[in-house]
Amino acid sequence: MTKSENYKMVTFPSSRLATIDIGAAAFGKHHIRALIELDVTEARKKMAKLEKGGQKVSFNAWLIKCISGSISNYKLIHGMRKGKRKVVVFEDVDVSVMIEREINKEKVPLPYVIRRANQKSIEEITREIETGKGQPIEGEENYVLGDGKKRLLMKTYYLLPGYIRSMIWKLMLRSPFLIKRNMGTVMITSVGMIGEFHGWIIPVSVHPLCFAVGSIVKKPGVVNDQIEVRETLYLTALVDHDVIDGAPAVRALSHLKGLVETGFGL
Repeated sequence: MTKSENYKMVTFPSSRLATIDIGAAAFGKHHIRALIELDVTEARKKMAKLEKGGQKVSFNAWLIKCISGSISNYKLIHGMRKGKRKVVVFEDVDVSVMIEREINKEKVPLPYVIRRANQKSIEEITREIETGKGQPIEGEENYVLGDGKKRLLMKTYYLLPGYIRSMIWKLMLRSPFLIKRNMGTVMITSVGMIGEFHGWIIPVSVHPLCFAVGSIVKKPGVVNDQIEVRETLYLTALVDHDVIDGAPAVRALSHLKGLVETGFGL
């Protein structure tokens, strides 16, 4: 007779099914992955100065503003393929962010889509994120924060067998307009902000453009030919190579780097 092992069986939230489905669908994407280090020392100094003056500034909201501002100058980077030879390039930058909420005593990251982020101020984006954090969660049908119309739809989705959910994703990914309406055009996940983590997070996504925000760590950097202690942000970018070539993608990301390191909008 063998001794039984001590263990417990847990049930993960149904909302994890959508995460699993997105992961499976993402393997059909041909993303270029860029691992970037950004010097946010000057930006953090500006934020600290604003906060001393009584103005609360969210780092994530500011970063969203920088990203959406850069995309406005290089719109093709968040374009989506339609058919074999066409790409839909949207004027609006709709950013999907992950907000951690508690469902059935389990912490679950839920998406919140910030519409037209390129047209909003840092303060407006900050307020939207805070609204998403404070939105009441009635159940797992609240998978998409900020959109009460999808509650019944999501509840039905969780009841479907896996092969039907997979078919739904295949159909939706053929339509840039459905993707934008339901998930936005850009995905930003800030998992590295939970704790200090030296390295890059490599996400998977069905979006044409995805960013994974890592930790801010102190590292030596060169400023005016002098070595100084700088605050460095680890950032990963996923760019759809079916939509944009490497050279214009690098120009867009270099523009983003310039905005971040000069404290754009602060």
